[in-house]
Amino acid sequence: MEKSSFSPKEVKSLPNKPGIYRFLSKTNQILYVGKAKDLKKRASSYFHQKHLKGKKTQRLVSETYSIEITIVNSEFDAFLLENTLIKEYQPKYNILLKDDKTFPFICVTNERFPRVLSTRRILPEFGTYYGPYASVRAMNNILELIRNVYHIRTCKYNLSESNIANKKFKPCLEYHIGKCKAPCIDHQSESDYMIEIKQVHHILKGNIKPVRDYFSSMMLQYSSDLEFEKAEEVKQRYLLMDKFQSNSIIVNTKLTHLDIFTIVSDETSSYINYLKIHNGSINQTLNIEVKKQLDEDDSEILSLYIIELRNKFKSNATLILSNIKVPGEFGGEVIVPQRGDKRKLIEMSLKNALYFKRDKSFRSEYPSRDQKVLLQLQEDLQLKTLPSHIECFDNSNIQGHNPVASMVYFKNGKPLKKAYRKYNIKTVSGPDDFASMYEIILRRYSRVKNEGSSLPDLIVVDGGKGQLNAAISALTDLELYGSIPIIGIAKRLEEIYFPFDEVPLHIDKKSPSLKLLQHIRNEAHRFAISFHRDKRSKTTLKSKLDGIKGIGPASKQTLLSHFRSFQNIVNADRKEIEAQIGIAKTDILFEELKKRD
Repeated sequence: MEKSSFSPKEVKSLPNKPGIYRFLSKTNQILYVGKAKDLKKRASSYFHQKHLKGKKTQRLVSETYSIEITIVNSEFDAFLLENTLIKEYQPKYNILLKDDKTFPFICVTNERFPRVLSTRRILPEFGTYYGPYASVRAMNNILELIRNVYHIRTCKYNLSESNIANKKFKPCLEYHIGKCKAPCIDHQSESDYMIEIKQVHHILKGNIKPVRDYFSSMMLQYSSDLEFEKAEEVKQRYLLMDKFQSNSIIVNTKLTHLDIFTIVSDETSSYINYLKIHNGSINQTLNIEVKKQLDEDDSEILSLYIIELRNKFKSNATLILSNIKVPGEFGGEVIVPQRGDKRKLIEMSLKNALYFKRDKSFRSEYPSRDQKVLLQLQEDLQLKTLPSHIECFDNSNIQGHNPVASMVYFKNGKPLKKAYRKYNIKTVSGPDDFASMYEIILRRYSRVKNEGSSLPDLIVVDGGKGQLNAAISALTDLELYGSIPIIGIAKRLEEIYFPFDEVPLHIDKKSPSLKLLQHIRNEAHRFAISFHRDKRSKTTLKSKLDGIKGIGPASKQTLLSHFRSFQNIVNADRKEIEAQIGIAKTDILFEELKKRD
């Protein structure tokens, strides 16, 4: 039995056989999975000085403590096993084959009078599945064609012979508008319905010719029988099929089953376009961006995704076209065509890959709308860094009663509601907004400081100079003043106050940066008001009904749910109260009310 685990020093002892190698760390974590036609040559190459020019590769080698191998029968088996292991273990240094995107399928169910529907779940016993479809729009176009050409039911009725015979169902709207022939009330036989389902299977397989031939023969039959209305109906369905086929991208009817893969790259990413051709038409197309991990070359990246995409889209094409040579076995021959129709297909795919690459570069080079607003805000407030993380504070009380405060958290110009915080004011009595602001700023950032959490890029205080100065005092006491930019925004004229600056800043009323600040301030105010309202409501209820011995939370809830307010309880008839909580508790309640009077 051959050894399956080696140290890096023993790498030259690996066999000259096809298989998979795994680089493991000291803690037995899988760092990298690779395939090889010759395990010894491939794994040894990582430990040659000329191969270590990439920093990531150097780091991988330095972290490798042991090497495990799995010998397989062929290079194709190695491709498949590598794909499976990368998905399972998600190694640190591999290009990750993300399998989280679920493409939709079209399912023809196994029911009596089958339905045709879209789904993302595959249950083999439920029906026959076609797909997956990389484009939901393309899938919906096919479904629309089927529903316009055929009379396929959409209901979920169990159309068993006994249910139909017992007249359990009534025809729905689909029957009345001519979309269904109502097999539920025996207006369409099962044999007639299954003829249409057979045609649906042909369409979903991409075999349009048998369907067209069937409609042609039907038209001739009806015409010869002088049933011209039926002939016209079939003609309309035939024309729909014609229109659908004309909208498909016809490549060449002689090129029946092909897979096309092209790749273009820059320093950090590769961009892959995949075209699947069936019966001379393109029926699948997909673009993928792949982030490089170890300075992989294009052939190495493409080899991974040829296996991945052929498996995902269930392709068994024996011919694969590419713009580069890709060594290995993929269940089909890989060629790089130089002329003719096959070369035109490569050029078409390359155009898609290059456009995809250009679009991605454009999006990364030019900021999004949200980022533009933040850049504008940075410029308006003269901030050193982009204000990606903003925290805003507001107080709320009524004449000093139930004082509370709120903090809202905005990340990249959007509210992050799970990071919002509510504060009960603990150290302030009476309506003192300045002291309340001092307390909440002190509490918030003393905790942030103690926990070592990240500080915001900007603090916004709802209020003018007084609230701003109180917040500055709190930051000064925490030795954080100067570390965090802070401003105050006054409601009346939307003035922006800076620390110790007598003259406020007036940003253009139409400026998106001012609108963002207003949105943040309004959100803090809304959050504080809603918290204050809840607290005030609870306090009001507590002062009226709580504290009465014998009237517990359940009885209190029953009374309030029925009478809606404490005053309604006081004004209610005794019999009505007894009906809710019983005689004994009603006696206790009335005794307490007498004492209070």
